[in-house]
This record gives sequence, structure tokens and C-alpha cells, in this order.
Amino acid sequence: MDIVCLGEVLIDMFATEMGKKMTEVESFTPKPGGAPANVAVAARRLGAETAFIGKVGDDLFGYHLENVLQNEGVQTHGMRFDHYARTTMAFIAKPDENTAEFVFYRNPGADTQLKTEELDLELIRSTKCLHFGSLSLNEEPSRSATLQAIEVARSENALISFDVNYRPTLWENHMQAYDTVMSVVPHANLLKVNETELELLTGSEQLETAPEKLLDLGPELIIVTLGSKGSYFRIEEGGNFIDAFKVNTVDAVGCGDAFFAGLLTQLLKSQNWRECLTIDRMQSVLKYANAVGAITALTLGVIPALPYANQVEEFLSNKE
Repeated sequence: MDIVCLGEVLIDMFATEMGKKMTEVESFTPKPGGAPANVAVAARRLGAETAFIGKVGDDLFGYHLENVLQNEGVQTHGMRFDHYARTTMAFIAKPDENTAEFVFYRNPGADTQLKTEELDLELIRSTKCLHFGSLSLNEEPSRSATLQAIEVARSENALISFDVNYRPTLWENHMQAYDTVMSVVPHANLLKVNETELELLTGSEQLETAPEKLLDLGPELIIVTLGSKGSYFRIEEGGNFIDAFKVNTVDAVGCGDAFFAGLLTQLLKSQNWRECLTIDRMQSVLKYANAVGAITALTLGVIPALPYANQVEEFLSNKE
């Protein structure tokens, strides 16, 4: 297995009207979503073998999401179904094409109810990469399950990939988020943050200095996504900024997940992913990841917008 993604798969309720705040929207359309699930689908479309571990409700939406993943070629035998909690929903409004407002419906959500004893340990032991985000860390029992999965994957020398994916409304306060995330950072090989998360964790948005603070905590690769501006990487050798591709953005939701899938698939093409940790190689890796994110921005929704490998190659060849 190339990549096992652990965490939330949920129903994204997208506002049907662009340019309105959440309280102004009159209707929403359901779409499959959830950052780890998006990464699993995106990486599968780019040619990686992927699987998803997580929990949904024993309800119509839960089985629909399982079918969506299966139809995309993502292995789902690590999915579990909760008889009491419902499949989590996230309402998303788009005040503009590059800004999103999120309201999560969890009370609790099934994604938070994954238990340690429900983990598919054989699947985790078999993977080259375990990818997860912070949404599975902010409540029990999913926090303990995530930490156990990390421990098992690390014991097999898998690449541990952590997307902070900070959603303020899901935490009691920013200090709870900070403490939880920072306790996990030393266990990750790859850490991705955006500008807001970089400041949350380091107290600074300065690309010249802030990522190095995170690198000193244990990760070997720090990625900072900068939206329509591009992305930045930091490794022991140094760091560099990679410009974004200019496109006519329709919807930026999910572009970070698509970017992450492009990043992981490129790293895992090497026999040893650490071979990519040079300035030259990382510039090429991030250029590819930026392209995956840019193509995703061209279509409304996340999973329907995710590109296939041949589309990315064609996009890049047209940019040369």
C-alpha cells in the first residue's frame, strides 16, 4: 500500500450561491468530502494505491461515502460504521472564490468515534505512508486511535504525514489546538501548514524563519501552502518558494488536499522518499503539487474536481 489516509470522510454541504456569507445562503448541495478522504481519492487518481481508515454513521450518507471511495478505487476495508452517531456534515459558504466559511455538524460526529480496537493494524503496517490531519485529534476516542496508528506506522518506518488543517470552530480555543498539534508534530516526518497555522504554531508568518522552528522539533520536511500565491518548503539543506500557476479560480475548497496528494505521490515515487529532500528535487515536487492544486481550482466541489495524472502532465507541458 502506498498511502493510508486516516480521519474524516463526511458530507460537504456546498452553498449554491457564490459571494454570500453563511447566514445569507438560501440553499446547499451535498458533496462527498473530508480532507483525508480527498487526499486518498486525489492520490489514487494520480496513480498511487490508497486506502482510507475512518468512521461514518450507519446511515444513508455513510454508505454513500463508502461507495464513492470504492468507485474511485480507494480501499475501504478500514472504514467503520457507527450505530449511534451520524455521519458528520460540514456546511461551506463561499463569500468569494478564495474564501470559505465552515460550520461542522458533530454532536458527536461519527468521524470522532473511531476506537483504537477498530483500527485495521495490518493495513497500517503495510503502508509506505500514513496521512492524517488534526480533525481526528480534537476529540476522543478518535484522538487515541490516531496516536495508535501513528505509533504502528512509525514502527514500520512509514512516512508520517500530518496536515494541521486547523478549523477554529472545532476546538474549545486556540490554545487547546496548539497544545494538541504540537504534541504530535515531533512524531511527523512531513508537516504541512498554511499561513494561519504557521503563525499559530510559531508566533510568526515569516517564511525565512518560522518553518525552521518547526523543523527543529523533529519533522524532516515542512510545507507551507500560500493559496493563490504558491507554496514553500523547508528542509535541512534550506528552503524555497514556488510560485502558483495562474488560473481562473472557480472554487479553491480542496485545493490544499489536491496539492498534498500531488506532493505525496511524487515523494513516494522514489525508492526512499528521503532522496527527494534536496533543494532541486523539492522544487520539482512542489511544482507538480502546485499544478494539481491549480487544476482542482477550476471546478466547483472537491472530488469531482480532482485531476488524473495525464491531466496534470498535460497541464505542466502547456506551461513550459
